[in-house]
Amino acid sequence: MLQQQLTGDSLAVANAIDKQQSQLLARANVQGVGIGHKIKGGVDTGTLSLTVFVSHKVDPGLLSDGDKIPKQVDKIPTDVIETGMIFAGGTPQAITPEELGVQTLATRVRPVEGGYSVGHFKITAGTMATAVFDATPYPAIPRAYYMLSNNHVLANSNDARLGDAILQPGPHDGGTFPNDVVARLARFVPIRFDGSCNFVDAAIAEGPFHWLDREIYWIGYVQGVATVDVDQIVQKTGRTTNYTTGRVIAINATVNVNYGGGKVATMCRQLVTTNMSAGGDSGSLLCDMNRNAVGLLFAGSSAVTIHNDIRFVQALLGIRLV
Repeated sequence: MLQQQLTGDSLAVANAIDKQQSQLLARANVQGVGIGHKIKGGVDTGTLSLTVFVSHKVDPGLLSDGDKIPKQVDKIPTDVIETGMIFAGGTPQAITPEELGVQTLATRVRPVEGGYSVGHFKITAGTMATAVFDATPYPAIPRAYYMLSNNHVLANSNDARLGDAILQPGPHDGGTFPNDVVARLARFVPIRFDGSCNFVDAAIAEGPFHWLDREIYWIGYVQGVATVDVDQIVQKTGRTTNYTTGRVIAINATVNVNYGGGKVATMCRQLVTTNMSAGGDSGSLLCDMNRNAVGLLFAGSSAVTIHNDIRFVQALLGIRLV
C-alpha cells in the first residue's frame, strides 16, 4: 500500500485511522476520517486529533450508541467537523458572455497554462493542473509532454478511451471538436467503486510541446514537490474560482466521495482543506506558498475541498512535475 511519510504522534493517529476507519465510516452521516487538530470553541488547540467528517451534526441523543463518535480512539482525542456531502467535480458555474469579453480562465488560450478550462469532449469542464513529462532519470529528453488533471476531467470517470480528444476550453465553455482539440488522453488511473482504497483521481493527456505551458496562472512555475501539515496555508488557481487560498484541516484522510449515479469511491491518503473551490475547479494543482506542488484538487463540498497527495499522483501516473 502507498504510504505517507508520517512520524511520531501523526503516525500514531494514522495507525488508529487504519485500524478503525471501517467502523467509523459505517456510522451514520460519517463522510471521512483524517489527522487533524482538536477544535474547542472554534479555536484550533494545536492538539492532534482523529478528525471525523460528517455530512451534518446530530444531537447525540438522537443517535444510537453504535452511531455515536467516541471521544477517544486508541487514547487519541476525536474531533467532529460538519462538511455536507462530498462530490467529485460538480457542474461548472456558467461564465457569462460579458465575463468572456474580459480575461477569464474559461477562454481559449495557446499555450495552455495551469488553471485554464479543459475537458474530455464528453464532459462539461475542469481545470488543467500544469504540464508534466514522463518520470525518466535525469539527464534525459522527454518522450512526450502532457497536461495533468483528474480522471473525471480527462477520462470521463473511466469511460474514455486512450487517444480521446481533450478540448480547451472544455465543452461547457464553448470548446468544440475538432477546432479546440489541444491534447489526446494518454494515461489514467482507474477509479474503483467497490469500497477498496483509491489514492488518486488523475489522468494525463499528450499534447504538442508548444501548446502546453508549465506555468500556473497567477501562481507561477512549480518549484518542487512537498508535503504539508495541518493548519498550513495553501493556494490554487482554477477555472471557476480563479486564485484562492485555503488552510489544511486534515492529512492522511480517508473520504467517501460521490461521483453521481449512485457511485461512491473510497479515497485514501487524501488532503482536506477549507473550501477553496467550486464546480469546474477539478484538476487544479494545490501548492504551498513557496510554489511547491502538494496536491491535486478533485472533490469538495460547501465546507471543504479534497485533494490527492501529489506524490501519489506522480508515482501512479509515472510522471514528473519538475
